[in-house]
Amino acid sequence: MGTCKQPDCDLIVFDGECVLCSHFFQFMLRHDRAQRFSFATAQSALGQQLYRERGLPTDDFETNLVIVDGQTYQRLDAFAAAMRALPGLWWILGLCRFLPVWLKDPMYHAVARNRYRLFGRTETCLVPDADLRARFLDWKPAP
Repeated sequence: MGTCKQPDCDLIVFDGECVLCSHFFQFMLRHDRAQRFSFATAQSALGQQLYRERGLPTDDFETNLVIVDGQTYQRLDAFAAAMRALPGLWWILGLCRFLPVWLKDPMYHAVARNRYRLFGRTETCLVPDADLRARFLDWKPAP
């Protein structure tokens, strides 16, 4: 499919300051060989717009957004959607979407609330190099 430059393509929006979220982004880069996904940080102008449109806070990014085939996913469902989109056996991890909401949402929120304490936080958002920048729809931080 290749990298798209339209906001309706398959997209992952992640917290660029969160070490766990950045590792998820790097994992996706390694395994998304077809370059199906484009990326944006939650701190970018596009990330801020997408969070606002979904009624999500624009200063505390407890969830990544994963947009696949025009459908937006949050929390553990976002992870599941991303895993299902990868080639190979990664789809198996996408089965977590079938966990009951009463289990998966509290589990996800417990990790999300403690992610900086557990995994750390960078002082600056990711600034992609020229090669990687092509995979970002909007790589500049919001003003």
